[in-house]
Amino acid sequence: IFFSHTLLSKKNICTCLSFMLQFNLRDNNLLNYFKEVFGLNVSDRIAKLRSFMEEKHIDAYVVPSADNHQSEYVGEHFKSREFITGFTGSSGTAVITKDAAGLWTDGRYFIQAEAQLAGSGVTLYRMGNAGVPTVSEYLDSVLPENGTLGFDGRVIAMQEGKDFAEQFSYKNIRIEYSYDLVDAVWEERPSLAAEPVFLLDEKFSGEATTSKLSRLRDAMKENGADVHVLTTLDDIAWLLNIRGNDVMYSPLVLSYAVITMNEVHLFIDESRLDEHVKSELKKDNVVFHPYNDIYTFVKDFDSNNTVLIDPARINYALYNNIPDSTKKVEKTNPTILYKAMKNDVEIENIKKAHVKDGVAHTKFMYWLKTSLGKEKMTEMSASDKLENLRAQQEGFLWPSFEPICAFKANAAMCHYTSSAETDCELTAGNLFLTDTGGNYYEGSTDITRTVALGEINDELKLHFTTVLRSMMNLSRAKFLYGCCGYNLDVLARQPMWELGLDYNHGTGHGVGYLLNIHEGPTGFRWRIRGHEAHPLEAGMVITDEPGIYIEGSHGIRTENELVVRKGEETEYGQFMYFEPITYVPIDLDAINPDLLREDEKAWLNAYHKQVYDIIAPHLTKEEEEWLRIYTREI
Repeated sequence: IFFSHTLLSKKNICTCLSFMLQFNLRDNNLLNYFKEVFGLNVSDRIAKLRSFMEEKHIDAYVVPSADNHQSEYVGEHFKSREFITGFTGSSGTAVITKDAAGLWTDGRYFIQAEAQLAGSGVTLYRMGNAGVPTVSEYLDSVLPENGTLGFDGRVIAMQEGKDFAEQFSYKNIRIEYSYDLVDAVWEERPSLAAEPVFLLDEKFSGEATTSKLSRLRDAMKENGADVHVLTTLDDIAWLLNIRGNDVMYSPLVLSYAVITMNEVHLFIDESRLDEHVKSELKKDNVVFHPYNDIYTFVKDFDSNNTVLIDPARINYALYNNIPDSTKKVEKTNPTILYKAMKNDVEIENIKKAHVKDGVAHTKFMYWLKTSLGKEKMTEMSASDKLENLRAQQEGFLWPSFEPICAFKANAAMCHYTSSAETDCELTAGNLFLTDTGGNYYEGSTDITRTVALGEINDELKLHFTTVLRSMMNLSRAKFLYGCCGYNLDVLARQPMWELGLDYNHGTGHGVGYLLNIHEGPTGFRWRIRGHEAHPLEAGMVITDEPGIYIEGSHGIRTENELVVRKGEETEYGQFMYFEPITYVPIDLDAINPDLLREDEKAWLNAYHKQVYDIIAPHLTKEEEEWLRIYTREI
């Protein structure tokens, strides 16, 4: 391979490199040679980017994790920040200047980012930590008077772009958003996804597109708008009851939509729509346009139009293409709240998905407990086993997010992904954490369980029981309507705080119906974030997932999904409560019952009885007997 590389493609060489890494064939000279010759070195990429910055007279260039639609997870084509820094986490922002490079990410990824950025010349900025500047503060400190800030305007939200312009106006900073400089460096960039689009039948969605459009147009009228520009993929998929596979794990379709009072203009690669899909969409006056034509289409708006746009979700370039003469109403997309409040059909379907997921995950726990020591298990082989068990369930499509299967100290990285380099064997005396989910026609699931492999020590049991108490505290909450997630987050953190511990992530997030696994407009966290500040509404599905992470030792997280329900109404107002819809046992081997109050034991016993009653009929005789033991009363 070394002497005949000129006869091979870069793709084949990279395949050989991956093979070497997988089997630990570590010839450092050869690895470094590949990196240098085939552009695999992050510092080389940044050097090339700087040359283009100099050509365009750009002093600082921002590379976010987003795509053209402000998605949380993006397709391979849009992973510019990963390409330019080498950091593979889903969240982060890179800033490149003439003589420095930085990566900002949150507490979920501190350990991972530190490892992946080592030796790259990219500095890690731990967001939220004392003394760490924000991206904006950093840019303010490095941009010179009359300098230029650059970014690809398609991947920066309108509001973020406007904030940059306003913040740095005192320095007379010029904003240059016309260039995708990473594309100039990325020689073998993956093409845009072009997977077939399918319709989600009303027996799954619970509401026809005609009804959804009617509700949306009523909201447009209330806001005085006759046009609505919609760019977020999950909003478009929900509105038109379409799904696809353009973003890994999220069943979304690359598209834009412009809704008027009579038509829907859908900007999409039409070759991906079969005749049935097109005919169904045309019933609601959907007109098809090429994907990128949205940027010229909006230029034709005039002073007679009033356009509803979401400043946090329309990109900066598209916003700037709308004529100044066009009146604009800047409000949150109405569809965000509509899709978060699941209808009765959706909720019943989601429960069916969780039964399937519960069966697969219970079989997985049975396999872990009964096969340990009898066959070799690793993080990756266990992950494959769990996915195979899900795949046996009717209606399973694919995982709903990248699986987190982490043993022992690896679990201290709460968004760890096992690889050929880090995969380790599962052995007795430690904890194994799995945070995984599935996409089914009946909905998407997200579940975390931590399992004791053999006998574990008292510290692990203390931490496991504390996480359980935290999860239960929030799950059992009764609260008045109007409460937001940040009003209730302390219920989960209190048992942690009593031990002087905490976790660097939110306690829970909304879950979409066969859409994004993370969905607004509410979530559990004690630091208020604007896009998660909406009150908890009946029908919302939200996770409850506190954790403890001890670097170098272990990580524990226990996660159930909850449906927000209406309770009794009194003279004090409408009371609300949560209904758990995750049906998987919590490992009794890892619990110290002496640390639980009687009411906590009662809740756990009732939950385990429900799990047994729902899941047992779908198991073999041996699995059912195991489940009976692992859902026994304590």
